[in-house]
Amino acid sequence: MGGFFKERWSGQAGIREVLVLAFPLVLSTGSWSIQHFVDRMFLAWYSPEAIAAAMPAGILNYTVMSFFIGTASYVSTFVAQYHGAGMPHRIGPALWQGIYMSLAGGVFILGLIPLAGPIFTFVGHDPAVRENEVVYFQYLCIGGGPVIASASLAGFFSGRGKTWPIMLVDVLSTLVTIVLDYVLIFGKWGFAEMGMKGAAIATVISAFFSFFAYVALILRPSYDSIYHTLSGWRPDRELFVRLLKFGVPAGVQFFLDMAGFTAFVLILGRLGTVSLAATNIAFNINTLAFMPMIGFGIAVSVLVGQYLGKNRPDLAARSVYSGFGMTFIYMCTIAVLFVTVPHVFVAPFAAQTHAGEYADIERLTIILLRFVAFYSVFDTMNVIFASAIKGAGDTRFVMYMIVLVSAFVLVIPTYVSIVALGYGLMAGWTIVTIYVIVLGFAFFGRFLQGKWKTMRVIEEHVAMSPIPPICTECPDAKFEP
Repeated sequence: MGGFFKERWSGQAGIREVLVLAFPLVLSTGSWSIQHFVDRMFLAWYSPEAIAAAMPAGILNYTVMSFFIGTASYVSTFVAQYHGAGMPHRIGPALWQGIYMSLAGGVFILGLIPLAGPIFTFVGHDPAVRENEVVYFQYLCIGGGPVIASASLAGFFSGRGKTWPIMLVDVLSTLVTIVLDYVLIFGKWGFAEMGMKGAAIATVISAFFSFFAYVALILRPSYDSIYHTLSGWRPDRELFVRLLKFGVPAGVQFFLDMAGFTAFVLILGRLGTVSLAATNIAFNINTLAFMPMIGFGIAVSVLVGQYLGKNRPDLAARSVYSGFGMTFIYMCTIAVLFVTVPHVFVAPFAAQTHAGEYADIERLTIILLRFVAFYSVFDTMNVIFASAIKGAGDTRFVMYMIVLVSAFVLVIPTYVSIVALGYGLMAGWTIVTIYVIVLGFAFFGRFLQGKWKTMRVIEEHVAMSPIPPICTECPDAKFEP
């Protein structure tokens, strides 16, 4: 028995290997969730209308970007499989194809700025909330290009299993955002009080900071000599087409997943400012716990790609179960805390608000956290097993499943129950809980089928050829950032 646990801990694709790769990513995604938590907390202090508007406008902006983020960031799977196959010279060209995708995405997002007014007028929220939504959405669109490009550039590090630079960039970016949020929202240190506009400007500046930080790290001569990060800048039609083949379904999946939640939030907004604000705060608290789990998902996806590049699907499967076990324990712990001590999570939003106007929001948020606690456990399957099959290239299944489940389990039932039948907030949250559970079991079932074990995104003759365990022509990268 002792030998079994030792093997599960320290063996190939064991818990230790996943944890070493995932830990910086957990800190990275955790810093991102802290950034959004503090941003929403400051807006809750500023006004109920600001916190009510933050999530609809923010999630709509991110939904539009999500297609390009999902497609461009799929570069990490190409990097992982090229790295596993001992083909480092193909990593730079793959990275550049993601950059070209991010350029197209940035231009598209900028084109949405004039449409903000008509969009949120159509949504039909309270006038004070709508005014904040328009401002927030328009400014966030300015930072769309850097956000998409950073997602692609991060794949250069995550795909090779070098996750500490990602953590460094994200932590510094979070610090930039928090400081600028405080200064610009409330008008500190000689700056004018900007409210919602200040929060958006802080986010945009942080996005540009992340982009330039990644550029400074990647464009080093030592990287170019191994990975062709500079010399591989030329458009590669065959490689770009393959990125579209596997990345576009990932982008569509990401877009539809976000679109489903966007529609859910916008529909619930019809129930009034209190219900919308409580929903926003509950989702924000959920994000604080959820985003570290994404770090494990990225680690699992990278290890699946690397081991499939080495033609070791057995080790790829073991890495998935190692990641799932740790993530499941983590989310169960968080779920218990949501139920037993919800005030710990809700209290920061009330710190600088008027007790009377926040009391109803707080009471409702505590109830909603019970829904979050229940579905978060099942969300573990959603994140880990979807990440696993996407790391192999099984992106079309994920896309099709999101289309079906988002439409027929989340959006349509929510619209019918809230708008047509007049049911309240609890009906909507019951539906979103069912949605998460259905998705989790769907991805788990697909993983068990095992089709992903035969899939590759890199050139077929490379992926299927025997790969030596050590790339002797490459320098030792132990000390590489």
